[in-house]
Amino acid sequence: MNRLGRGARAFGAFWWDFIVGDDWRIAAGVVLALGATGAVARTSVPAWWLVPVAVTAILALSLWRTTRRAR
Repeated sequence: MNRLGRGARAFGAFWWDFIVGDDWRIAAGVVLALGATGAVARTSVPAWWLVPVAVTAILALSLWRTTRRAR
């Protein structure tokens, strides 16, 4: 692999690790929450509340799953 290819691969690996990190489910949940917020924003319903509620739910599920495994 040439130098440009290695650099592109390293750049992609950095962003993958930064965004996805340890749990891909959290990243997917945030993407879904942002998409749902965009969809709700196109209607007459205020959409500001959707991301905080989704992040709270995602965090609670992640903590529940982690503590369940630790037993």
